[in-house]
Amino acid sequence: MNKDNLKDDKFIQVKNLKKYFKVGNNAILKAVDGVSFNIKRGETLGLVGESGCGKTTCGRTVLGLYGATEGEVLLEGTDIHKLKGKEKKEFTKHAQIIFQDPYASLNPRMTVGDIIAEGIDIHGLYTGQERTERIYNLLELVGLNKEHASRFPHEFSGGQRQRIGIARALAVEPKFIVCDEPISALDVSIQAQVVNLLIELQNKFGLTYLFIAHDLSMVKHISDRVGVMYLGTMVELAASGELYDNPLHPYTKALLSAIPVPDPDVENSRNRIMLEGEVPSPINPKPGCRFVARCKYAKPICSEQRPKFKEIEKEHFVACHLFNDK
Repeated sequence: MNKDNLKDDKFIQVKNLKKYFKVGNNAILKAVDGVSFNIKRGETLGLVGESGCGKTTCGRTVLGLYGATEGEVLLEGTDIHKLKGKEKKEFTKHAQIIFQDPYASLNPRMTVGDIIAEGIDIHGLYTGQERTERIYNLLELVGLNKEHASRFPHEFSGGQRQRIGIARALAVEPKFIVCDEPISALDVSIQAQVVNLLIELQNKFGLTYLFIAHDLSMVKHISDRVGVMYLGTMVELAASGELYDNPLHPYTKALLSAIPVPDPDVENSRNRIMLEGEVPSPINPKPGCRFVARCKYAKPICSEQRPKFKEIEKEHFVACHLFNDK
């Protein structure tokens, strides 16, 4: 698929999305707090940030697994959080998820064939021999074989289990898949294989991905654009090459400086940006920029007013008071 032709296609639109949780008397955990972005048809949007920044909650709310506290998620113009009954069930055919832990997400009492066919059975897509052939085809598609259909999850390695999870997601022929840290539980030697499989499947079926991960180098490899989250907010969003070559937000710069370089001489000579201070709590956060306590460029306005998420350069968005006048 030629992604250049999809330049203006807003396949998925996320508008001012918020997801709050009550965690005690008058305490609100703002896991996702006013996040906005679009995903173009057939592209991969990477979502990165430290643990606890809200990226997984964001992905699950985009998918409708969590109800939104506020905001909209539009898939081809339809707000998924307003769907009910048959419409909601139909939506699940178009949007699927690949979970982080390939063992915990697979029912240990079900055979691989039945796990993959769960969505097929729910939607009544195939029965009898057609169902069996569909399972076999999906297994082969992800690099396994039909003999694996009668086995149980505990008989497989982590990488193989994640391939089963991918086959399950593909079973109902979705358009959009949230990849929720699909490689973080895998050995390094297996991670690249799974990522390359996802790229191959995307090219074959025109899939659209929201790819959530910690590994910044792997995100660069698979993503067309990358969004950076910090404490429930989106602080920067740009094309993958642009973000890695020209980061604007102080937090993004610190994140990217932590990516190891395979050349020892380069690694030893480069400057690592060390963030000081503790990550603030997302429970009842103070007004202003969430990053203010750890930012060496902080100004008085940063503690008083939350910066707007605005386009600083073409398709390069950042939320930082350093760029307010640009």
